[in-house]
Amino acid sequence: MPQTTVLPSRPDAAADLPQLGFAEIRTMLRERHEIALLDVREEDPHAQAHPLFAANLPLARIELDAYTKLPRRDVSIVTLDNGEGFAELAARRLIALGYTNVGVLSGGITGWREAGGELFRDVNVPSKAFGELVEAERHTPSLDAAEVKALIESKADIVIIDVRRFDEYHTMSIPTAISVPGAEVVLRIAELAPRPETKIIVNCAGRTRSIIGTQSLINAGIPNPVAELRNGTMGWTLAGQVLDHGQSRRFGRVSEMTRARAAESARAVADRAGVRRASLADLERWQRQERRTTYFFDVRTTEEYEAGHLPGFRSMPGGQLVQETDMVAPVRGAAIVLVDNDGVRANMTASWLAQMGWEVYVRDDIAEAEFSERGPWCAPLPPAPAVRRILPETLARRQAAGEDIAVLDFTTSANYRKRHVPGAWFVLRSQLADALKHIPPAGRYVLTCSSTRLAMYVVPELQALIDAEVLVLDGGNMAWFAAGLPEETGETRMASPPIDRYRRPYEGTDNPQEAMQGYLDWEFGLVAQLACDGTHGFRVI
Repeated sequence: MPQTTVLPSRPDAAADLPQLGFAEIRTMLRERHEIALLDVREEDPHAQAHPLFAANLPLARIELDAYTKLPRRDVSIVTLDNGEGFAELAARRLIALGYTNVGVLSGGITGWREAGGELFRDVNVPSKAFGELVEAERHTPSLDAAEVKALIESKADIVIIDVRRFDEYHTMSIPTAISVPGAEVVLRIAELAPRPETKIIVNCAGRTRSIIGTQSLINAGIPNPVAELRNGTMGWTLAGQVLDHGQSRRFGRVSEMTRARAAESARAVADRAGVRRASLADLERWQRQERRTTYFFDVRTTEEYEAGHLPGFRSMPGGQLVQETDMVAPVRGAAIVLVDNDGVRANMTASWLAQMGWEVYVRDDIAEAEFSERGPWCAPLPPAPAVRRILPETLARRQAAGEDIAVLDFTTSANYRKRHVPGAWFVLRSQLADALKHIPPAGRYVLTCSSTRLAMYVVPELQALIDAEVLVLDGGNMAWFAAGLPEETGETRMASPPIDRYRRPYEGTDNPQEAMQGYLDWEFGLVAQLACDGTHGFRVI
């Protein structure tokens, strides 16, 4: 079982916090001690260079995400940046939230590199590197874009399944493809391709999810020939072929016979991967988060989760969990418990997590009555500071009257571009002091974000920097839009750079071809990087 490591105390004049170096962290990772290595920069700088298991938890979101992502207060936490000073601020913020074992990466990104540590770019790198390792070791079958196009045009007996999230599929898809997000494929495939002669082609936007989806079907022993679309929608585009847009083909219900057969196959794969079983008593003990960090995920669809789920379980559909494990479970060495109501999706998801080095459990045979909670996941949050609020209608009226008001919007840059309160400035919380240099001083400041949750925590920080009244927009941007008040779009007032979001070369429909090809070339090199890094602990069955 992974151990709890108490971080050494080393005085540092600048930070007065424990400092850990590359060698110590590497040892903890290799020996599977629990450790949360947190890159607290914004997502774009994180994506440029970071250690393999450095999970991105931006300084700005610590209050919103810490209790969900770091459920055990005495877990070993090491924060890092690239010399901006965010690591120390984040460490102190975590300590203020009750975490007792927090340190800082000595020398940050530069120190890691100079000590001989491997640095990776992009996001969700552990999952992507693992996918490349799976293909390299299992020689996962694939077809290139031209071959798949020829099969479509010849009306061959094929079924194309897109294993991304539905919103990604809806944005752009391969002609004739059906949306079947990753964890659903083994459960649904017999209904989609009932003839064993039907060839199944699996695609995503790039490589990882199509590799995992294809290999899931192979591991489960389906009789059909199956192959991934090599390089996904990017490969399709680079071949000069046209994508569909706005499609809505989705999987349907499955029969009880199909479910039972898929459950038997999935259980066999999970057993082969070393997945363990959890009882109700185990769950009750682990949910106290004593001596061990344990994550609890419901891997069914979001709609199924909201209709009824086990108390304490978070919604995380299985395909995305395998793709984004670092985002939702940043404590490397922790345990993970999965549930579903069919015996397929949890076992298949667990089989991949076990191969990725996680200690993973599945709870079997859950009675329907146990799915007693309804609605979306509610993240546990620390108490918010007391703030004064202003109603959207009042703010609109005061703006129309010409009052001296500065509106600061802490939503994501993508949301800000889409629409925002007229006159609002886009601001990153982590760069608040610098942002104020671009905003004309005002007599009153109104803070907003999508829902006010983040804006409330910013109030005392802004109040310490200015001598003016600070209010929070009641209900945030959602309340403003719901009231039918005027909106602005675009990057009208950017007081901070939009570095909160890394532009993924495989998202959207307007990516340059050189960016897509560069991304694919990077993915091909991940197996070699894994070998150089030496901390991954992956095992492909």
